[in-house]
Amino acid sequence: MAGWDQVMTTLMVERGSSLKRYAFLLCGDDSAAEDLLQDALVRTLSRPFGDRDMARLEAYVRRTLVNLSIDRYRRGARWRRFVPLLTSATDVPDPSTAVVAKAEMNEALATLSPRQRACVVLRFYDDLPVARIAHVLGCSQGAVKRYLSDATGRLATAFESSEGNAQCPSNRT
Repeated sequence: MAGWDQVMTTLMVERGSSLKRYAFLLCGDDSAAEDLLQDALVRTLSRPFGDRDMARLEAYVRRTLVNLSIDRYRRGARWRRFVPLLTSATDVPDPSTAVVAKAEMNEALATLSPRQRACVVLRFYDDLPVARIAHVLGCSQGAVKRYLSDATGRLATAFESSEGNAQCPSNRT
């Protein structure tokens, strides 16, 4: 088997860039070409190849690249035919709502004091219990509870007012 290591090393040093360009021409994507070449090398060099002639081995790898490329295209075409059947008939939500919600969240978090914001992040993002938050921030559990209470109240008020402005037509001018 040590001989195959040397054969593969020699093949990749001498012809690796040419094989990768060939794979790129077959699939049209640089990362897919790397994957295709790796799969072809594994498939080719995992079986004993009687002749160690580099030209014949390269031709064998190129033929494997072509076959793998065709197989991937067929598999992808088959998959693309069935994907519409797997999706639901419901409407896709508008992605701009997520952007607006993130901007509103950032605005609301900006209104909090640094301690309140730290408590909110540690509680709801890191999912830490109150005792652990108190230990991390170096304060009492009662202070953490107070910070969390004040922060959630402020955030609720900020979101209620933003929703009220968006839904109430009398506030529009």
